[in-house]
Amino acid sequence: MTMAAELLPQTVDSIKPLEILCAEKPAFVCAPMVRYSKLAFRNLVRIYGCDIAFSPMIMSDSFVKSQKARDSEFTTNAADKPLIVQFAANNAADFACAAELVAKWCQGVDLNCGCPQRWAQQEGIGACLINKPQLVFDVVRQTRNRIADTDFTISVKIRVHKDIRETVELCRRAEAAGVSFISVHGRTISQRREPVDREAIAAVAAAVRVPVIANGDVRTLQDALSTAESTGAKGVMAAQGLLNNPALFSGAEFTPLSCVRDWLRLATDTGTPFTCTHHHLIYMLERQLPRNLRRTFNVLPSHAAVLEFLRDQLALDV
Repeated sequence: MTMAAELLPQTVDSIKPLEILCAEKPAFVCAPMVRYSKLAFRNLVRIYGCDIAFSPMIMSDSFVKSQKARDSEFTTNAADKPLIVQFAANNAADFACAAELVAKWCQGVDLNCGCPQRWAQQEGIGACLINKPQLVFDVVRQTRNRIADTDFTISVKIRVHKDIRETVELCRRAEAAGVSFISVHGRTISQRREPVDREAIAAVAAAVRVPVIANGDVRTLQDALSTAESTGAKGVMAAQGLLNNPALFSGAEFTPLSCVRDWLRLATDTGTPFTCTHHHLIYMLERQLPRNLRRTFNVLPSHAAVLEFLRDQLALDV
């Protein structure tokens, strides 16, 4: 199989996600983020304490049907592990086929049951799947039957129901199907900025034997540690917090300049387009720059202009 970077399949001595999730300390996880949790960013957060990283959500049907989609949507390299590739699917066959296509290149696949966007639910994917426990069961079971390697993980990422008993039942059924671990975003489908419900995550963690990863409101290392402690989760996942500070899991209070330098290097090495490189820097530098300089930086038109700004305003040697 040909991937965009003509990479060799990862070797069997790759770090196994379940070994990390069963360790004494909580695992630190980079969430799947559309447009953002791509290869260069995954490489970056791994330098700064991230244990496991997810790809952005990929549509399983187009991935299975189109070589062009496979080459554009999925890239990896030797430093990018352990990697969980997340797929959106509204049927078991598409998800299982997509999983087989990437199995040599990652350590696991994940079913998106958490995207709350209206378009996703209209397509029968994302968060609407939390109300389709039989479909989730079928996806996990069929994929497990297709991939014999027991170290290869098959997971689901969910939101919670208003009635947590429904969430617990969903997770128990996924466990019965053979799910490896479950990531729980502690908000309902309709919630956006409301405080995350740690009690709901704790209820799931107490109800299943597989590891649970807690997701939501993780902006600092202390947030991560307190979330793990209060929920009993074996891992803690961050999204926006990592965008603002990719060194979050290392204990840095905000993005250190070394992290900015590493980002520029990795973005160049992986051929990351300027627009994506710039957008990440906008997030990373939000706390370092006063408002007037942020306005200037946010509209810079080129890579050269960004480098000049960083040299002049932050004395960054790039």
